[in-house]
Amino acid sequence: MDWSPEFIVEHLEQYVSEQRRARIEAVINQRTNTVVPVIEGLANSGNISAVMRSAEAMGLHQFHIIENNDHFKHSERTSKGAEKWLTVQKWATPNECVSYLHSKQYKVVVTHLDDTAVPIQDIDFTKPTAFVFGNEKSGASQEMLDLADQRCIIPMNGFVESFNISVAAAIGFYHAYVDRIQRQGKHGDLSDKEKLELRALYYQRSVNQAERILNAKC
Repeated sequence: MDWSPEFIVEHLEQYVSEQRRARIEAVINQRTNTVVPVIEGLANSGNISAVMRSAEAMGLHQFHIIENNDHFKHSERTSKGAEKWLTVQKWATPNECVSYLHSKQYKVVVTHLDDTAVPIQDIDFTKPTAFVFGNEKSGASQEMLDLADQRCIIPMNGFVESFNISVAAAIGFYHAYVDRIQRQGKHGDLSDKEKLELRALYYQRSVNQAERILNAKC
């Protein structure tokens, strides 16, 4: 059944406790679609889960996965975690994902260690930005590097040359959060329409037998 967000909120609100509603509103007010995480070809389902948790914790609502393997599809550990609170889109190839993001006016920035990469501090995360992290071992694919608009690095001061993927993503997402607050004084920037849609989604995911209740109201 294709219910409107208004219909969902109207008929499920009474089943959501006042405390839960307050929590949902607090989360919605800190959500953004301006910064979009993208992971490419991760092989370890635990890493996928960790990156998704970090993204959700930092208020990044959309999440894109380029599936170059089958590990994510069969990972219950991933699907029962932060994915519940994210809008996840999956892609077969970097080209399909980047084409979609470019059509939505996102600048595609990939983390990669080479001479063309700029420090993450040079990226303006108040602009629509797709933030790409590659495979645990080999990093982003050459196809992704060729398609991306820019490459960036997370500066390191030790002897090791790279972070674990989940650590790199957590640092990157937190930097984006801080950068947005420093530049514009806030992080969350959803429109009223987007907030309503998200409120409806979170009510559905917070109420037991939400579908049965909504069907009974039709």
